[in-house]
Amino acid sequence: MDLPVKRQREAPWRAGLRAARANVVPGLLVQVVMVSLLLAYFFHPPARELLERLAEVKSRWGYAYSILAAVIAGGVVPELLRIFVFQKGEFRRSNWSNLVFAGIFWAGIGVLVDGFYRLQAIWWGDEASAAVVIPQVLVDQFIFSPLITAPLTTWLYEWKNRGYRMRSDFFTVTYYRDHIFPTLVAIWGVWIPIVTVLYLLPETLQIPMYSLALTMWVMLYTWMSEEKAS
Repeated sequence: MDLPVKRQREAPWRAGLRAARANVVPGLLVQVVMVSLLLAYFFHPPARELLERLAEVKSRWGYAYSILAAVIAGGVVPELLRIFVFQKGEFRRSNWSNLVFAGIFWAGIGVLVDGFYRLQAIWWGDEASAAVVIPQVLVDQFIFSPLITAPLTTWLYEWKNRGYRMRSDFFTVTYYRDHIFPTLVAIWGVWIPIVTVLYLLPETLQIPMYSLALTMWVMLYTWMSEEKAS
């Protein structure tokens, strides 16, 4: 009689690479748009003027701008896409609960990221130079993301998807290795080039451009996710 073969758990770094490969197309699209806007800012005066006006709005509104932009990008846009494209315009109760959760979550992330970008400008400066941008990107992607944004996103979305019930192993090394680290690998593949573009721009323009990148990313990711599920 054949003995049952025990299925091996996929290595976290392999799971992360698999997720990164799945995100190649939407990630590249967002990166191309962001690099194009960066070049337009430095070499196309009309585009620079338009973006500087956006930065002025951000300066006047402060954290309110960050909250509104993050809620629209992370909450409203994907849910509208889900309703009008994948549900054929049919509104469901789950859409409302999704929107409330995502709105609260992304409002918090908007404030968190805005505050972090301000601190980065204080710590390292606000010039488009290698001495400033390289440490900003390293701190962002290899300290801020692994310790704060990636765990928060993974924990809270799984908490929601489990009916707002907490897993007993949420805050263990094993959970981080199996769930958060693969997410991080996928994040790095998409967002390292994007945050490099952001830190090459003035601090007052970073949140508006971050919000734009987040909007495009969430739309593309939602589209891909819903297509796979259908």
